[in-house]
Amino acid sequence: MSAVYLDTVRLPVAALGPDNPLPPLGAPKLVTPMVDTLAADPEMARNLAYGRPRTLLPYTVQDGYTRDLTDRDVPVAIVDNGILRAEFLLDFGGRMRSLVHLPTGRELLHRNPIVQPANLALRNAWFAGGVEWNLGTTGHTALTCAPLHAARVVRPDGVEVLRMWEFERGRELVYQIDAYAPAGSPVLYVHVRIINPNQHEVPVYWWSNIAVPETPDTRVLAPADAAFHLAYDGVLRRVPVPTYDGIDRSYPTRAQHAADYFYDIAPQRRRWIAALDGDGTGLVQSSTDQLRGRKLFLWGQSTGGHRWQQWLSPPGHPYLEIQAGLARTQLEHLPMPAGARWSWLEVYGLLTADVAKVHHHDWDTACAGTEEALHELVPRHVVDAELDAARQWTDQPPTQRLHSGSGWGALEQRHRGTDGDHSLDLPGTPFDTDTLGCEQQPWLALIDTGDIPAPPSRATPGSYQASPGWRQRLEHARDNWFVWLHRGVARWHAGDTDAARDAWHASLNATANPWALRNLAAHDLHAGNAHNAASTLLLAGTMLPYMRSLAVETLQALLVADRPTEALALVDRLPPHLRAHGRIRMLECAAALAASRLDRATRLVDTGIVVADLREGEDALDQLWFAYHDLRADSGTATEDHPLPCLYDFRMT
Repeated sequence: MSAVYLDTVRLPVAALGPDNPLPPLGAPKLVTPMVDTLAADPEMARNLAYGRPRTLLPYTVQDGYTRDLTDRDVPVAIVDNGILRAEFLLDFGGRMRSLVHLPTGRELLHRNPIVQPANLALRNAWFAGGVEWNLGTTGHTALTCAPLHAARVVRPDGVEVLRMWEFERGRELVYQIDAYAPAGSPVLYVHVRIINPNQHEVPVYWWSNIAVPETPDTRVLAPADAAFHLAYDGVLRRVPVPTYDGIDRSYPTRAQHAADYFYDIAPQRRRWIAALDGDGTGLVQSSTDQLRGRKLFLWGQSTGGHRWQQWLSPPGHPYLEIQAGLARTQLEHLPMPAGARWSWLEVYGLLTADVAKVHHHDWDTACAGTEEALHELVPRHVVDAELDAARQWTDQPPTQRLHSGSGWGALEQRHRGTDGDHSLDLPGTPFDTDTLGCEQQPWLALIDTGDIPAPPSRATPGSYQASPGWRQRLEHARDNWFVWLHRGVARWHAGDTDAARDAWHASLNATANPWALRNLAAHDLHAGNAHNAASTLLLAGTMLPYMRSLAVETLQALLVADRPTEALALVDRLPPHLRAHGRIRMLECAAALAASRLDRATRLVDTGIVVADLREGEDALDQLWFAYHDLRADSGTATEDHPLPCLYDFRMT
């Protein structure tokens, strides 16, 4: 029989810490800015140019974590049918942390023994391992380190289903993940549905990111003879599969540098991807046709690639990712019509294929052998029929609540309902009013009274709203400094930067507050006036002298404005716990180098700079190292050899 139940797993976890209260006013940054997309065909070119959000709003940034691990009990939901046991992290985006084939005891995923956030997601915090469900825009989802609603659903035939769902605020979409394994099934089924409850088209992005162990003989196979290759030079190339530039890239450990390979699968082919070991066994993922794309991501065998692996997982646990998405590449968004509902079915299981075929030098033979084994495991028509059957129960109300997500869905349901819009009254994914919490209280007041009471001027704003409907409510609210602050944020998100600036000036005129000052500084930076921005941030810092994120932004602006001496003076005024923060130490070192303070830079470099939230692709540490040694050479104190130490080597190329 199959069962869905709750459990806990004890893991070393680095706490997320508090969210950054400063609204993220910049556009989401691609790890690799695109400089050449000539390999794209017309359809892909349209999708590449479509759907980029102006900001991450209404989300805030999750950058309050450290690298201090503490054992804690983490709630998980289990799907178990005696053949497969799947484990889902309900407080971390519903991540499928583990998938064990019980008869053999084999773990099919990269089951990371720790939860260590690092700066790889849209909101910064992300951790490696398992299967991550990515909805939103290019990058790891804004909800990867956030709780989801979860419940048990019992199908008409008695099969228990784990249902997870949430309201995705950036695109204003509802998504639903139904995971189940009927009795006797050799595969785990994952039914995914996205609902656009809006009366307008929405750009949609979805990728299921699957981390699997990387062994020396792991081979990744997909039914394609070409792929769109993206390294960290910003050039999208269409390359042959599996051999490119003289190297068989289907064996990830043969690649030197990190890269993406988006397989160009013909429309009529079955959608699948597999990572199989030297004995021809491993994880296979397949789906119905709507989930069109497949991808291999590898860290490569360079020092930087190994450093990233060890930054995210303990040594001895290398991994790679096989992924599946709606578009052919992760750089694209697809237009989802107003009111549309998209769904597909994914399957995950242990594949055992003919080893001679899997590792055959002829690619067609290897893929054909893998697909034959997939057909024996779960035929294509069975998966298609399972999707058809899911339509009969996908709206069925939950049988038992297992876990609560955020209150944002319930708030949005209330917001829309006051105007007679019942698009979020969804029986299969209910947003219950008892999930409303402190973050939603100011916005409930705006709905119920038309006003938001102004808190003390140094109180953290806490949360933001930026959609057109919420902006309209803000524009009609009674004036106070807090309302003007939020009007400015919503205007900025809409692209009306001058009106945003005016709102923040009005906020300051109503009550002096550091939040409007910071946002005005962001406006100055956007306009290219780093000097004014730095001065304004210094003023905001006098009101919030202990806010790390504000100190970081101020130091960055001072460096851009070529005011390194003032940056060092600011560091000297900070309390010890902020001075010890890795990113502030890195900025202090950069300021010391810019001010020719070799003694100060030496102290920082020699004692080690560890930046917990170093961003994927960020070259600040290696650039700092080489700049430091350039200054030593200029001063006549350099040694002859100064190779970049592993501590600072996060280079992706």
